[in-house]
Amino acid sequence: MLTLLLALLLSFMDSTQVYYSEKNVEGLQSLWDEAEERVEDLVVRYRLYPLTEDEAYLESIPSDLDDGTARELALLSGLWAYRAAEASIINAIRYGRRSSQLIDEAREKDPFDPFVLLVEGQSLLFRPAAAGRDREAALDRFERLLRVLEREEEDIGIAPIEAEIWRWYALRELERENADDVRNELLATNPPPLYEQFLTDPPE
Repeated sequence: MLTLLLALLLSFMDSTQVYYSEKNVEGLQSLWDEAEERVEDLVVRYRLYPLTEDEAYLESIPSDLDDGTARELALLSGLWAYRAAEASIINAIRYGRRSSQLIDEAREKDPFDPFVLLVEGQSLLFRPAAAGRDREAALDRFERLLRVLEREEEDIGIAPIEAEIWRWYALRELERENADDVRNELLATNPPPLYEQFLTDPPE
């Protein structure tokens, strides 16, 4: 109930983050039903798919957005990356290239948009080595994201703890000595359920 009341008081974008962090699929579904703008539709799909792995959220996504903002292009890149992760080898290559092209377009429009930094960091972590995996660059993007969030006043839809957790994950992948200390500090904050799960059982 508290999560619902909090989400009702927040903007659409921030509500998506609250529901996502609480693994509240029904709440996100209700936001998807209410979505009026393209960016709202994209961000809810981006949040819903990893919680459900329901390919319905990846259906009918466009290949490109000629008039898209940096944030919209970044979110669309993330959705194509989800499609690539579940596709056959041939389609995975094609979808992965589409995702990379979209994040490149997004970065050209605004390299400091929070979703550009988040999605690009995730892409740099998870893309195949042959396609340019770069954990150091991913860490850089998450650290930039944290700095942007510290001074950002508008409703973003990304909580600082989400950026902190992705920063920890990059440190872990780089086998940095302080990774365990960072993880323990984050767990001590009693994070929302999704982030606690990520910290205790991270993706491989």
